[in-house]
Amino acid sequence: MRTNEAYVEIKGIPFLNTTSYELLTQHLYPALEERKNIFMVTANPEIVMEADRDREYAKILREADYVIADGIGVVIGSKLMRKPLPERIAGFDVMEDLLKKADHEQLRCYFLGAKETVLHEAINNIKQKYPQLIVAGQHHGYFDLNDANVVNNVKEAAPDIVFVGLGFPNQEKWIHQFRNEFSHGLFMGVGGSFDGWAGHVKRAPKIWRKLNVEWLYRLIKQPSRWKRMLQLPRFIWHILLKK
Repeated sequence: MRTNEAYVEIKGIPFLNTTSYELLTQHLYPALEERKNIFMVTANPEIVMEADRDREYAKILREADYVIADGIGVVIGSKLMRKPLPERIAGFDVMEDLLKKADHEQLRCYFLGAKETVLHEAINNIKQKYPQLIVAGQHHGYFDLNDANVVNNVKEAAPDIVFVGLGFPNQEKWIHQFRNEFSHGLFMGVGGSFDGWAGHVKRAPKIWRKLNVEWLYRLIKQPSRWKRMLQLPRFIWHILLKK
């Protein structure tokens, strides 16, 4: 268990107590420069509640190098616990910062997940914005998680960064299972970010993000998400019960 001030533990999950700027400059960029093997999780209340239900998944999250608060609900929960995290750190923004870094320093990126057509569109759009970025390889997300051919394909690409968009909990389970087969690399679960890069899912305007109501924008645009959104009040209720 991590108990120092660098972490805030919420329902057994150790969240890195940091800002987006500090995450990048003090943790991720140095890890890339030193060619470390890093596993980062971007967790929202839905992921925390899944870990509360699934002990194996909770263990995986606890063994990640960094768990960041990708959800205003997590930040609210930390405040209710009187151990406030400084801000929400959006996984999509971290991914873009890493892409920018890769473009500038010609790092090798591997893209794993989504439908083949979606992944192709996403990578095309990423390359238009970051033309110097090296696409080390890509593979769609429709495969058995234990498929050795996929792992070998990623390994042969010798990536510096691996973006895994299999959705939770599969993306974290895949990274946890296979990360140690790589000498180095930053492994990050990116959920549905490939859909965003492909233009299939529009991100909330900046004002919505600044007001921390991106979740509401997504609910308005995708009403089918309402069942998933029920995890937020459930998460807050669990936090209050522990007070």
